[in-house]
Amino acid sequence: MIGTNGEQIGIVSIKEALKKAEEAGLDLVEIAPQANPPVCKIIDFGKFTYEIQKKEKLQKKNQVVSVLKEIRLHPNTDTHDFDFKARHAVNFIQQGDKVKVSVIFKGRELAFTELGENLLKKFIERLSEVAKVEQEPKFEGRSMHAILAPLKGKKKK
Repeated sequence: MIGTNGEQIGIVSIKEALKKAEEAGLDLVEIAPQANPPVCKIIDFGKFTYEIQKKEKLQKKNQVVSVLKEIRLHPNTDTHDFDFKARHAVNFIQQGDKVKVSVIFKGRELAFTELGENLLKKFIERLSEVAKVEQEPKFEGRSMHAILAPLKGKKKK
């Protein structure tokens, strides 16, 4: 058992601990139920829950959320459009986001999947300075896609 000022009282029976908490006008809160014997503290329960909520909020605030941005291309994407989309992908990666690059095939374009594969490899090569390939190019349905992640130490957030 731990007292109101943080001092250790020692191993005490439950009845005695409840009596001491009642005399202090506070609650008996079980801090570590998995410990042997369980650790209890004499504290105001409202204050205790408030502190727990505060800690959880701080942990949630310090979490880094990774966002997946998507860049869509077609096998016949022109060089200007390709450069424009590559610049956008670089910006996303520098902000710390992952980028999913997709080559979408429509109609007869499915017969020329090697064009889309070459375009995807060219895109990956263009971003090789700021990103690494997290998922290799993969063909699914009518699209081929790869996922690029920022290199370590290159984030500007």
